[in-house]
Amino acid sequence: MSTEFPKNRELVLDRVIEAPRAAVWRCWTEPDLLVQWFTPAPWTTKSADMDVRAGGRFNTVMQDPDGNTHPNTGIYLEIVDGEKIVFTDAVNEGYEPSENPFMVGTLTFADEGNATRYRAIVRHFSEESKTRHEEMGFHAGWNAAADQLEALAKTL
Repeated sequence: MSTEFPKNRELVLDRVIEAPRAAVWRCWTEPDLLVQWFTPAPWTTKSADMDVRAGGRFNTVMQDPDGNTHPNTGIYLEIVDGEKIVFTDAVNEGYEPSENPFMVGTLTFADEGNATRYRAIVRHFSEESKTRHEEMGFHAGWNAAADQLEALAKTL
């Protein structure tokens, strides 16, 4: 049985964040920090309800420039303190299946000198979902959010 995931359903962001790994980790795991950077401007993150443990909730509410809110619900699948976060929108807290599963995200954090190697691998349930995510602006959006993450992490 192959464990190789189809690359045609995967999007990747791999970059160096000029801040210590502990600070970058905090920005991903503390709700009051996550809301400050998580959504690329001019969108905002209005709230984050997080229970950072395997099976714990990872719920956010984003707001577009017109004031419309966009709730996102999911759970953490794996947490390796300071090193790795795996989350999905395929199921909600209590392992209840979601109506529109879209992706599984794997984030890794590693020291790179005084900076952090930040890698996000986003795996989609279909090639169409991956294409839609690309067309929504995955690369520009996740990089813009990473810029905001870096700016905040530098202040911690």
